[in-house]
Amino acid sequence: NNSSQLSSLPLQILLYVNGIYYIFYFLATLAMMIYKSQVFSYPDDLLAPDLAVLFLMAILEVPRSYLGFKGNLTEAEAPLGLSLGLTVGSVVLCVYLLLWQTYVLWADVLLNAVLLSAYGLESGLKVTAIAAFVS
Repeated sequence: NNSSQLSSLPLQILLYVNGIYYIFYFLATLAMMIYKSQVFSYPDDLLAPDLAVLFLMAILEVPRSYLGFKGNLTEAEAPLGLSLGLTVGSVVLCVYLLLWQTYVLWADVLLNAVLLSAYGLESGLKVTAIAAFVS
């Protein structure tokens, strides 16, 4: 390949789509937590940790996405590597919401499965891009 451009278009597209999907994911998950707190006998001491995980995940999503965009566009492995590290944290929080939150509805399973799949695909593309940048 004679091209001097190493940034990954598929990664850039996926980061963009993931950003939009995450907004939908956050709002849908928050709405479901509110719904579950009204419909089920949701103990207050369990609602707070579930909400905390969702908000921590949202806080992580901002630098995770930013570093992914920046690292890919500037062809810099450090921001992309940091983004990959933050993705690991997001995956752990996503698995918590998939398996260990107080009430897990089928919609939770669907939303989290899509997000985990996107994180997995994105991580593979990040590793590929990092490999291209350092070679």
